[in-house]
Amino acid sequence: MKLRKLDGRLKVEHSILDGVRAMLHRLIAQNDEIRSVVPGVIRRVRDAKGSEVQVRVTVPTANGWKAIALSDGARQELFISTAMGKDELERALVRAAEG
Repeated sequence: MKLRKLDGRLKVEHSILDGVRAMLHRLIAQNDEIRSVVPGVIRRVRDAKGSEVQVRVTVPTANGWKAIALSDGARQELFISTAMGKDELERALVRAAEG
């Protein structure tokens, strides 16, 4: 299955949570070190109350990091291809989430 590309670095196979989409566009625009972001499946959860986007970097992957975005009662996995360290990526995500 081919992935659609938005902005060249945001690859879309599934839908993206509304607040998360805008945050990812800012993240990519602000950080040239991010090679690509692939959003995963959206799942409903109880711990994602409110519309404010929260992102937690969870585990390293072969080419970057896996993160979990929480927004509007749902969670979405994000696979972020980058050479950035965990702390640096978390700071970039906070900046992007603030708008």
